[in-house]
Amino acid sequence: MPALSASSMRPLPVSPTIDDPMALLRACHDKVRHFCQLAQRLQAHVRVHGADASAREAAQAVRRYFTLAAPLHHADEEEDLFVALRALGEARLSRDIDELAQEHAELSALWDGVLPWLDALAEGRRPGGAEPDVDAFAGRYQRHAQREEDAVYPHATRLSPQALRQLADAMVARRSPSPMPPMPPMQPTGPTGPTGSG
Repeated sequence: MPALSASSMRPLPVSPTIDDPMALLRACHDKVRHFCQLAQRLQAHVRVHGADASAREAAQAVRRYFTLAAPLHHADEEEDLFVALRALGEARLSRDIDELAQEHAELSALWDGVLPWLDALAEGRRPGGAEPDVDAFAGRYQRHAQREEDAVYPHATRLSPQALRQLADAMVARRSPSPMPPMPPMQPTGPTGPTGSG
């Protein structure tokens, strides 16, 4: 059985700029495929070995990707890429985008069925009850990614440099930590209270 290594696909670093946002979106799909396949290998592993250390590590990695990174990727598409591509005014492309956006909701529902199983494994517990349909989740997600690459992503070549820059800037902002609010100025203290007055 292939090793349950989760370390071969690290999160992409946050950088101040993205030169090619579409390349980054395709890299996200490579990660989708990696973690879908890892989830499938994990299920086969658990049936034989239970919630051992390898299973715990793999479960934590799969859970982390699909709860943190995947929603950011969906937001990149729904809030920025799809909006820019709809503005091209092509009916067939807009229909494909609408269907793919709906699939995001369906994938989220499938994920909800897998997450409790991963939660147990990540804590070192063998999950009870019926196994989730990991193959259905993984297969659907990978087909979804492929359809986006075939039906939608190629149209990004028709976007203006300004639209691509806006997409890239939004992707960076989405992955950047929020700035800390400024601290209020310190008030002088006196013997009877913060302002020295009674």
